[in-house]
Amino acid sequence: MERLLEDLRTLSLAEAGSLTLHPEPVDPGVLVGDIADGHRGAASAAEVEVRVDVAGAPPEVLLDPLRIREVLTNLIVNAIRSMPDGGTLSLGAAVEGTELLLTVTDTGIGMEADELERVFERFHRSPESPGTGLGLTISKDLVEAHGGVLTLESSPGVGTTATVRLPLV
Repeated sequence: MERLLEDLRTLSLAEAGSLTLHPEPVDPGVLVGDIADGHRGAASAAEVEVRVDVAGAPPEVLLDPLRIREVLTNLIVNAIRSMPDGGTLSLGAAVEGTELLLTVTDTGIGMEADELERVFERFHRSPESPGTGLGLTISKDLVEAHGGVLTLESSPGVGTTATVRLPLV
């Protein structure tokens, strides 16, 4: 119940534009590596291999590391759940033009197009999801609070890629 209340509070603040961020210089490669390490145990228990791909040496960026960690954690937990028979989870960090791209890719069950259209709606969740249906909504709002964009691409039976695009400046 506490988690649901905190999720609703975060969602309300983000949607009202009142969410306070605490940006600081962050090395994206270190951030992605730390987050990957923090989820290796759960991934291993689910027979999921975790890979990290940091292209080049992305420059430090100003962001709220706790909030971006929350976003990536949500994406990783969803990815691991989508691979009931094991698979591969890839986390990436790269620079494209004036943006930092953080990616979470899984080789899971994927989503149909109609499901993909609704994933960011409040309380929307797949029938097999144990969550509240707020995680992706909150993640999207947190990324947007940083001036970024969160997108998902998915193919049934192939997997899903979540991409967080954040401005470098």
